[in-house]
Amino acid sequence: MTETLDLLGALALLLGSLLSLIAAIGLLRFPDLLTRMHAATKPQVLGLMLVALGLSLTLRDLRVVAVLVLVVGAQMVTGPIAAHMLGRAGYRAGQVRPELLLVDELSDVQPPDADHDRGAP
Repeated sequence: MTETLDLLGALALLLGSLLSLIAAIGLLRFPDLLTRMHAATKPQVLGLMLVALGLSLTLRDLRVVAVLVLVVGAQMVTGPIAAHMLGRAGYRAGQVRPELLLVDELSDVQPPDADHDRGAP
């Protein structure tokens, strides 16, 4: 039983590390802000969850599992909020390419060429 849990833990660690690597490559290779945000949030969170699962299966200590659950929970709460704030700030700063958008829900609320301070160039 211990060997099976160790093997499953190693497999989860490997898959989580691979997803984190894919997220890092996506950050470097994708052309615009929105696709980079997607690469930074989706596979990274799943990769962290798999790494935490792998550590839980390998270490099998209740205190470690409790800390890992807190880490994954914090990531799942803060990741979407951070991505939302980055997306809105990028839109306001004019960093989003409108020709790539299928639906622009912010065009009525916040036009990108408004006469206010847009932040970063």
